[in-house]
Amino acid sequence: MSNPTIDLLLTRRSVSANSLGEPGPNEAELELILRAASRVPDHKKLVPWRFLLFQGEARARFGKVLAEVCRAEESDPGQFRLENEANRFMRAPLVIAVVSRVVKNPAAPEWEQILSAGAACQNLLIAATALGFGVQWITEWCGYSKGVRQALSLAD
Repeated sequence: MSNPTIDLLLTRRSVSANSLGEPGPNEAELELILRAASRVPDHKKLVPWRFLLFQGEARARFGKVLAEVCRAEESDPGQFRLENEANRFMRAPLVIAVVSRVVKNPAAPEWEQILSAGAACQNLLIAATALGFGVQWITEWCGYSKGVRQALSLAD
């Protein structure tokens, strides 16, 4: 029995960030991807995630921020490392950072909110794959950096 949804789930694979390239999704495709990512179980409709988009020149601008934060947080990152950080978001035409924060609510336990954010990530990957785009879920050092959180105006 063939089912396109099941086939997609069974064949979806990550594409290395170094192998991603143009073109990225257009505005309509991006809207579909984000809508699909938002259609996940979300007890009490708390929406404990946000999507931060980096495309076009925003990738290079944020790369400069990453290099500055790397320099500030590491004792001696070296020029090669700083150049890699400055170019980190240039590997793909679009970077979607998914940030999440647990909302205090006795009716929606922390673990449910964490799973909801993870489900949003998975739906994002599946939707982008269904539209023919290569995708990869990566959590790199910047996902744990206090300096990066501050640069993005995110609470601890």
